[in-house]
Amino acid sequence: MKQKEIYIALLRGINVGGHHKVPMADLRKDFNKLGCKKVETVLNSGNIIFDFKREKVEYIENIISEQLKKSFGFNIPVVIRKSENFMEIFSSNPFRSVNLTPETRLYGTFLKNDNDTDIRLPWCTPDKSYTIVGRNNNTIMSVLDLSLSQTTKAMATLESVFGKDITTRNWNTIEKIYKKLDICS
Repeated sequence: MKQKEIYIALLRGINVGGHHKVPMADLRKDFNKLGCKKVETVLNSGNIIFDFKREKVEYIENIISEQLKKSFGFNIPVVIRKSENFMEIFSSNPFRSVNLTPETRLYGTFLKNDNDTDIRLPWCTPDKSYTIVGRNNNTIMSVLDLSLSQTTKAMATLESVFGKDITTRNWNTIEKIYKKLDICS
C-alpha cells in the first residue's frame, strides 16, 4: 500500500465573475470519489487540501481534471503542489524586502510545468507598476503597485513568458492555505 501525502490542488478560472460556477460541496464530493481523504476547501476560488496516495503530481492533476470535466461539463485546469513545497514557498518570506502600502498587492503564480526562461529577475513593467520579484518551486512571486497603475496586463505578461498552464493567488489566500496546512500536518 502506498503512503499518503498531503497535496494542494489549485484550480484555475472557477467562480470568477459569475463564470464557471463550481460549488465547494460538489468539489469535495468529486475529490472524495477519487479516493482523496480529509478534503478541505479554502475560500471559494478552487483551493483544495487533501490526502492522497503518494503518486506523481502529473497523474493526480490528470485524474482530477478528468473527474471535474465529467462533473461540471467544462475544462478546469488543475495545478498540484505537495504540502512541503507549498510550506517552503510561504516560509521563504519572498516579499520581505517589499515596501508594503495599502496599494500594494502580492501574488504567487503557480506553474504547472517547469518552464525555463531567460527572464532576469527582478523584472518590471515599463511603468514599474508590476514586478516579478522571484521564483521558488515553480512559483512566481510578483508585486502589483496600484498607486502606479490601476490596470495591468500582469496575467498576460505571465502567460507570454511562462505559458497558460498557470494559476495565480493573492498572498492573503496563500497565507490562509498555509495556516490550514500548518493545522493539518
